[in-house]
Amino acid sequence: MDIKQYINELGQKAYDASRIMAAASTQKKNDALNAIADEVVKNKKDLIETNAKDLEKAKESGLESALLDRLELTASRVDAMADGLKQVADLEDLIGKTTDYVQQDSGIKVGRMRVPLGVIGIIYESRPNVTADAAGLCLKSGNATILRGGSEAIFSNQAIEECIRRGLKSAKLPEDAIQLIETTERAAVGELLRMSDYVDVIVPRGGKGLIERVSAEAKMPVIKHLDGICHVYIDDDADMEKAINIAYNAKTQRYGTCNTMECLLVAKSLAKTVLEKLEPMYRKENVEIRGCKASKEILADINIATDEDYATEYLAPILSLKIVSNIDEAMSHIDKFGSKHTDTIVTENQSKADRFLREVDSSSVMHNASTRFADGYEYGLGAEIGISTDKFHARGPVGLEGLTSQKYVVLGDGNIRT
Repeated sequence: MDIKQYINELGQKAYDASRIMAAASTQKKNDALNAIADEVVKNKKDLIETNAKDLEKAKESGLESALLDRLELTASRVDAMADGLKQVADLEDLIGKTTDYVQQDSGIKVGRMRVPLGVIGIIYESRPNVTADAAGLCLKSGNATILRGGSEAIFSNQAIEECIRRGLKSAKLPEDAIQLIETTERAAVGELLRMSDYVDVIVPRGGKGLIERVSAEAKMPVIKHLDGICHVYIDDDADMEKAINIAYNAKTQRYGTCNTMECLLVAKSLAKTVLEKLEPMYRKENVEIRGCKASKEILADINIATDEDYATEYLAPILSLKIVSNIDEAMSHIDKFGSKHTDTIVTENQSKADRFLREVDSSSVMHNASTRFADGYEYGLGAEIGISTDKFHARGPVGLEGLTSQKYVVLGDGNIRT
């Protein structure tokens, strides 16, 4: 296979399809989304059986447990894919929406219209549900997309793509609006990243190595996040029950996600009480704690944490722990070691909460809630392409609005500039 020619052909098809998608009616897009969801449910058994082939190969190759968890398709995860597509269908269609018309002294009216980005390239690892999530969001936002999943999920992604193509066809929309790169050769990624004539933006979802490669090589804008080093800070004025529940849930509800807490910060005044309650709960879940010297004086059996630990996204049952003097030290720690993803304060002191929400520079900041809520579904976005820790063009969970842009619309009546 001539990789360059193959990727170029995908790009041309996507570009042609993007022009049709930009003009597609809301009804047609919703029909396609619902049809794809129905195909996913109808083919649930086949999807799970196909996914089992990917899982078997991944286990043989020694894929780590966090990535195996992301790779697996269960009945509930297949249902969630279908539900996500239907939720996206129910969302407001932003394309063509005009806002903020203002009459100028010259007589013209100036407003802004929401428009698609065009062709979106999405490169992701392990999680086959991204194939459906990305397809749904790109479809509803009037974009075409080229998907490049990881080699470990190739069979699952191909099976999901077949459902997508059938759904698009039934709604009389171009099947090439959503294309999966069929080859697992790494050279295909390089060609996609250089195809700026056809691809308007790249969205990478995966490990740090993938994100860094895409950021370095892409000839078009990139919407990305590097790490999910998320913090929970338990303040002096925290409600103890809330603090324990949040710190436990944020770490143990699921380990292999970017919004899982990796570092727990506890105010010194509450440290002994909090840690003596949390430690047995974590131990029951086999969570390894790596803490500062002060925390080891309370929990003698834990390991000492290093700066490298505080700067690590574990995606595993490992937790960094630090006792801090106050909110200022907590925020300084987050600023130094955080990844600008998601950080939470647990406190009943509203002024402290307001300070934390205002001053912590992360894409999601929370008060009295688990970091695990940093998710497109939980934010009411229907689904997400990913969580961006950049400040441009989108920040936080990237849903429909993040996959659009705006253009100025000027209305006149023969007006000329003097």
